[in-house]
Amino acid sequence: MNNTTRSGTLAALACMTVLTGTLATTAVRSDSGDSLTLLTTFEHPALGEVSGLTAAGFDGQFWVHNDSGDEARLFAIDASGRVLMPGYLASRYEDTPWPGLKLLGAFNVDWEDMTRGADGFLYVADLGNNGNARRDLGVYVLPEPNPLAVDRSRVLSFLPVRYPDQQRFPADQWHFDSEAIFHADDKLYVLTKHRKPGEIVGWQPGSKLYRLDTRFNNRENVLTYIDTMPSLTLPTAADMSADSQHLAVLTYRGVWLFARPEQGDNWLTGASRFIELPRERLKTCEALAWSGPDSLLIGNEERDLLELKLASLP
Repeated sequence: MNNTTRSGTLAALACMTVLTGTLATTAVRSDSGDSLTLLTTFEHPALGEVSGLTAAGFDGQFWVHNDSGDEARLFAIDASGRVLMPGYLASRYEDTPWPGLKLLGAFNVDWEDMTRGADGFLYVADLGNNGNARRDLGVYVLPEPNPLAVDRSRVLSFLPVRYPDQQRFPADQWHFDSEAIFHADDKLYVLTKHRKPGEIVGWQPGSKLYRLDTRFNNRENVLTYIDTMPSLTLPTAADMSADSQHLAVLTYRGVWLFARPEQGDNWLTGASRFIELPRERLKTCEALAWSGPDSLLIGNEERDLLELKLASLP
């Protein structure tokens, strides 16, 4: 979600160079025994509104990006939240902040999530659509760069996308904003966030799951509708576990965990459980990534990086 709606959201509901923030170890436990801990608060001035997070293809590293209004760039961090950069640039940025890895050929209209596929590509979702009127939605695709070796990377392609059930712009039903994507079985999936028609912060329960089946870069890719989950409200990020057996979905009230369905790819109808977490800790939480088989990293737009240790999986 971009800056214009952050206050409404809250009202309605760290050879590498390193920068880290304050460390806190106090944990909050859910009723089911899950433990939420504040790892750090980012002090790097550029990480002011983190909305995307995914595990990198390099051990112990993660990629993050900011929300709308920022440059088209990524930052690499480690699991404690330390910001990483190429060592050969250390002397250049002794007195000025590391500006991140620039993405050439990209523009941040409203970046809301990112994911890394088993194919070794990064997918950055420019799918933020608060007013449900955008007709330039899409996903940037780039070969994953080495964050300790380069300071820029060119995107391979931009995949324009369209929802099959949106006929008007803005839509009659404001169900065509997405802040959550994930990659599974060589496919990209999209989860929607619903609003009352005409109300930017007028939330509605429910989310729809779509799949990207084509990869045209010269015309729209019409998403394939999969299913709806009425009780999944306001998903803001999603991530698939390393073993592809569990899907985690972040909301403003906690985390949903879904087991791989017995058949097909209807991830929202298999075994699941919801972990309710304190909103005063989550704040405007919009970034999520698996950091281990039983742990998740959560980022919010207030610069916090938290770790959720899971007591069990569905």
